[in-house]
Parts: sequence; C-alpha cells; structure tokens
Amino acid sequence: MNRWMYVFKLPELRSKIIAVLGLLVAYRVLASIPVPGVDVETIRQFTEGNQLFQLFDLFSGGGFSSFSIVMLGVGPYITASIVMQLFTVILPPLKALYKEEGEQGRQKFNQYTRLLTVPLGIFQSISMITLFRSQGLIQELSRLEIITAITVITAGTVLLMWIGELITDKNVGNGISLIIFAGIIASFPGFVNQFRINFQQSELPTYALYAVISAAIIYAIIFVTEGQRNIPISYSKQARTVSMVKTRVDTYLPLKVNQAGVIPIIFAVTLMIFPQVIFQFGAQSGISWLVPISTSLLLLWSNQVFYAIAYFVLVFAFTYFYTSIVFEPQSIADNLQRQGGFITGIRPGQKTADYLSYVSTRIILFGALFLSTIAVLPFIMTGFTGDQSLAIGGTSLLIVVSVVLETMKQIDSQIIVRDYENL
Repeated sequence: MNRWMYVFKLPELRSKIIAVLGLLVAYRVLASIPVPGVDVETIRQFTEGNQLFQLFDLFSGGGFSSFSIVMLGVGPYITASIVMQLFTVILPPLKALYKEEGEQGRQKFNQYTRLLTVPLGIFQSISMITLFRSQGLIQELSRLEIITAITVITAGTVLLMWIGELITDKNVGNGISLIIFAGIIASFPGFVNQFRINFQQSELPTYALYAVISAAIIYAIIFVTEGQRNIPISYSKQARTVSMVKTRVDTYLPLKVNQAGVIPIIFAVTLMIFPQVIFQFGAQSGISWLVPISTSLLLLWSNQVFYAIAYFVLVFAFTYFYTSIVFEPQSIADNLQRQGGFITGIRPGQKTADYLSYVSTRIILFGALFLSTIAVLPFIMTGFTGDQSLAIGGTSLLIVVSVVLETMKQIDSQIIVRDYENL
C-alpha cells in the first residue's frame, strides 16, 4: 500500500500538517491587513506597472500592493541570511561558529541572523515609505504616524520570520519557502480571473503553446531536481565467528545535481528587487549629483536584457555559493574515514575530500546552468511575445515545483521512519 495513504492516519503527522496549514492561513490573514493612512488602490496600480515590484508583491502574497503589515514578506530575513552567509566567508570566527561548533554554534548563528533582520526590516520599511511618499502614493503623515508605520511593518516581518521557523520545526517543509509558496498560490485565483476576462478564442494556439512549454519546464525541473550522482562507498566489516572473517558492505553516497534547491532563486530575486528601490530613491532625492547617476542606473536596471543577464548570473553564483555551505567534502571524508568507509580507488582522508569536491563541482555546473537558464527562459519568451506576465509566471513555476518536491520528501521521510518503527 502506498505510504502516502497513511498521511492523515498517523495522528502526529496529521497534527503537524494541520498546524502548518493553520500557520499559513494566519499569514494570509496578516497579508490582508493594511497599514493605516494609505490609498491601497493607487499603490496596486503603481506595482502593476513595474515588473520588479510585481515580483516583490508576488513573494509577499499581495501584501506589498495592499501595503499590509507584512508588506516586506520574509525579504529582510532572506537578506539577513545572505549577509550572514557572506560573513562566514569573510570572518573566520563566524565560519568556525557555523561549521565547527555543532548544533549550539548553529543556534547562535541563527540568532545573529534574526537580530540582523530587525535593522534590515527598519531600513527597508523606511525605503518603501519614502519611495511611496515621493510618488504621491501615501498621504502626508506626521512623524508619529511614520514611526508607527515603520514599527508595524518591521514587527510584521519579525512575526513572519517566527511563523516560518514554527513551520520548519514541524519537519513538513521549509517555513520560509512555504510562506513564499503560499503567497504565490494565493495569487492564482486572480490570475485565473484575469485570464477569463482577457480570453480570446483566436489566441487558443498561443495558449496551447504556453501550456506545453509550462509542462515541459515542470518536467525538466523535476527531472533535474531528482537527478543525482551515486558515489560507490565500501565499508570494511569484521564478523566475529569461529574464525575472523572480513566482509565488505557496499552502499553509495548520493550527490544531487541541484543541492541548493529553490534557495538560489529566492536569493537572486531578493537582490534584484532592492537596487531599483534605491535608484528610485536617489532619483527623487533632489541631490544634484545623485539624481543623474540614479536615473541612469534606473534606466539600465529597467532594461530587460540587462535584467535577464544579471538574474542569470546571480542564480548561477548563488547556486555555487549556497552549495559550498551545505555540502562539506572534508566533513564527509572525515566521517567516512572514522566509520571505516572508503571510495573504491580513492585514498581515505584528504584525497577523498578532493575527489568529492571535484565531482560535486562538475555536477553543480550542470545544475547551476540549468537553473539559471530556466530562470531567464520566461524573459526570453517575453522578448518575443511582449507579455511581461510570463516572466512572473516562470519564476513562480520554479519556486512552486521546487517547494512541492521538497515538502513531499520531508513528509515521505517521516512516513518511512514510522513504517520502519512499526516493522
């Protein structure tokens, strides 16, 4: 019988899934509560005319366009995670804390990330409020009202961060990824309604082509995400019988083609959004030397070709960067050596670590190229069709498929553990 038939028959797993769904519903409720003193309809029209802000609104589940108390989504937390991971490369003590001090060190590292989220949330909320005021989208607010809005928006981000960690603790998916996933899914009814309104029977061949391309992309994402290179591992085992007999137990070490999952896409989109906010702020600053520079950079950032190239490079770079953090060849080689394991034809220790690093680098190259190409493919289609919604849909498709696969694996692993315990 399929293990998935037991999902709602296992009380502990069922309660976890229900709790996660309840937390996601709470997130959707928060995304519908606007900050006082804002013309929501005007802001929604403003975001609809800007592709980057549409992406940001998508990630916040519509909270950005409605200027809700969670309008920043988990963006500041993701930015804090990026900064902290970069610091592990620059600062050796922080790297030692993250990689060498075990679970306690990781907890301290995560605490630093949470603390960094607060000032980043304050900075981003100030930037957004300043931008909207410069565009005339927000009525004149008193100093107290501005401070209150900044405090509420920052608190909303911290609350979402907490909800994400609660979801992660349930071991049925990554909390931050599921929050972004919920925001994307929440926009689907609006997309269907818009499609119904704009539907033209003469465009049926085009719609069919889009459907075929979407299906092909989904298949390719699943194929590459599930792809792995199996490194054969042998263990020497000594059986104590009448005479000492040495036997060999063979297994394998799976190296995923895309070990970073959906994280590079989320990192890349987060970094692609805020430069435009900063450039727009500079263009509206009124400073004589800053305005022309910001305007030029804003025009460059609005160029589709430049945007696609920058997006490709960021996804590619973050795939390698994040994989270098989660995959540690030296640690794996040391563990194999302690357990009496070895790769056939490779000496234990440093030689094994070098071999794993070499194989991983080659595998990740294909995974990074694939992920980056799929990420910019919708922009290529946009260049031919002129339909900017395709770019949004392509990024959404990548995230949705990856999050679904990741969540299914975590749930499946819990079912397997319970089946094993029953046996």
